[in-house]
Amino acid sequence: MRGYQLFEAVLVTVCTLVSPVCCHNVSSEETTLNSTAADFDSFRAKFQRIYEVSGDEYNRRRLFYQNATKRHMYLNSFSTGPQSAKYGINQFSDLSQKEFRDLYLRAIYDRTPLFSGLSLKQLPAKFDWRDKAVVAPVQNQQSCGSCWAFSVVGAIQSVQAIGGSQLEQLSVQQIVDCSYQNEGCDGGSTTRALKWLKQTSVKLVTQSEYPYKAKTGICHFFSQSHGGVVIKNFTAHDFSGQEEAMMGQLVEHGPLAAIVDAVSWQDYLGGIIQHHCSSKWSNHAVLVVGYDTTGEIPYWIVQNSWGTRWGNEGYVYIKIGGNICGIADSAAAVFL
Repeated sequence: MRGYQLFEAVLVTVCTLVSPVCCHNVSSEETTLNSTAADFDSFRAKFQRIYEVSGDEYNRRRLFYQNATKRHMYLNSFSTGPQSAKYGINQFSDLSQKEFRDLYLRAIYDRTPLFSGLSLKQLPAKFDWRDKAVVAPVQNQQSCGSCWAFSVVGAIQSVQAIGGSQLEQLSVQQIVDCSYQNEGCDGGSTTRALKWLKQTSVKLVTQSEYPYKAKTGICHFFSQSHGGVVIKNFTAHDFSGQEEAMMGQLVEHGPLAAIVDAVSWQDYLGGIIQHHCSSKWSNHAVLVVGYDTTGEIPYWIVQNSWGTRWGNEGYVYIKIGGNICGIADSAAAVFL
């Protein structure tokens, strides 16, 4: 974790030297607020925080909120280019950085082999699986470190729909409870979950049959005759330095389950992330559903699992090239 600790140390040092500021001209619902008591109370009302004004919890959360506004000045100081990401107040602004990591960044990065296959020729300049109605709506993992399961399920249900089946939300809770090589809400690996699904031929049932509870439970087994989706195989590769090949994999096989460094995403409001993210220190799992290279800054289109009030209605855009946020460190494609 030395690389991450260095980033955090620099961030804390800089933030202690600056005064709170707001970022401007952000067309997101999560608009930046001042760090006054009145604005903190507005934040509490907006995000339905129930801690009492006179209590210690209120003072702790207000301090974290004030610290967040200092972070935003540092993060936004790099965002001077076209379509740059903006950082400000959102639903995570009253969490300390440690709390945020412990609650939401629980994915385990397993090293994958470098991609050595052929790249697709004549890729489209822009491609988005949402345009083909095969990407399910953004979900919310809540206070459960289950991003790894949401990423895997997102890929599976999209590939099933690409194959001609009706798009339906499959059970994340089934993988959280039953993938014994992972730790449920305490974290997990996308590749381990995919290996478990492949080796056991477990039938993934619908979310309505096995609903999400945002906590680890006892695995519920279904009979062999019960319907469900079985994966036949998957591939997981490191596309570092080969993001064009990764684009080809997405076009050819469907949305990709990827692992990223999302430390700075605590404060993300919108725009294209071009800084503040490392590679090889991945801690969060997401679903890459498309890309766009038609503008000045090419970017990946990435579905997150923190609800639609976060980022770009639940999505984040990451610059293509340079392995920003480690987006190419490990990307998995599913085969049914």
